[in-house]
Amino acid sequence: MSTAVPPRPEVVGHQRQFTIVASQFNPEFVQGLVNHATEELRQLAPGALLTLHRVPGAFEIPIVVREVALQKTADAVLALGVILKGSTTHAEHLSHSVTNALQQIVLEHGVPVVNAVLAFENELQARERCLEKRINRGIEAARVAIQIANLMSELRAK
Repeated sequence: MSTAVPPRPEVVGHQRQFTIVASQFNPEFVQGLVNHATEELRQLAPGALLTLHRVPGAFEIPIVVREVALQKTADAVLALGVILKGSTTHAEHLSHSVTNALQQIVLEHGVPVVNAVLAFENELQARERCLEKRINRGIEAARVAIQIANLMSELRAK
């Protein structure tokens, strides 16, 4: 996995709305993503409206993301989840399924979705990327959400 961190965008001066859809499975790691993403969004878009929806597991994330996309209220949606690899191929299938569903939602509904449903080999990888700050994927997801929301706003204003 890359340790490159996306650049920190400038503070957003106008109203934005971000929705986070987060899995309840692997709660310690997902909560770390939620906490870091929320903190970064609040720093970079202080006036933004943030909404959080909890779903049972990663497989349920796309249906809620689709519902949010249908409402057309969010400038970007952050999909947050953690899938830990076990002794079967279930995690791999789940990761592919969620990624494909999220991509389909983006293309069909035109609402940016940041896919931070992460698959890890072990808890050490999850801890490094969800709880620590050096390569935190929640922080990265927030930065990407702001960047894509700004770009889409520019493109749609033309």
